[in-house]
Amino acid sequence: MSKLPLDFFLNNNVQEVAQNLLGQTIYTNINGNISSAMIIETEAYQGPEDKASHAYNNKRTKRTEIMYKNGGCCYIYICYGIHYLFNIVTNKINIPHAVLIRSGKVISGLEYIKKRRGNHIPNSKLLQGPGNFTKGLGIDMRFNGLYLDKKQIWIKNTSTVKKQIITAPRVGISYAEKYALLPWRYILKN
Repeated sequence: MSKLPLDFFLNNNVQEVAQNLLGQTIYTNINGNISSAMIIETEAYQGPEDKASHAYNNKRTKRTEIMYKNGGCCYIYICYGIHYLFNIVTNKINIPHAVLIRSGKVISGLEYIKKRRGNHIPNSKLLQGPGNFTKGLGIDMRFNGLYLDKKQIWIKNTSTVKKQIITAPRVGISYAEKYALLPWRYILKN
């Protein structure tokens, strides 16, 4: 199993990247404590033409500037003032596409993930939902702007089997009108 090369994320089709991330294993190294999870749910955001994207209409702010970097970069933001959400920038420089990682399945580092999330939470729910995913893996603003080839965070190419993927509309973006109905949410079946 090798790390996904950064050029994996330079693909100009963000929906394809979002689907290809399913089944891959993401790793975090927090103070020497390594945790990993299989990515099981993603959402694609197609930059300037996608009303649900933070970069809709080429909006550039201090927060969104990271979305304009080369693919393979972490874009972290705070949702509702509570949860950190983890996105991976895709495509080439100045094309602000991104994939939100919504859920994962614990592969290793269960003790660290439980410590971050709570021992009372069933293992199957530890990384379910984008806020729980980041909290469990220890992802916060320290990761914002990091590329996925660093010692703190990386993804290994572990998806070798043919995947069955469920598509659905994205979550929590009703303001995006017709874009809210696009089936750009991808879930690994089973």
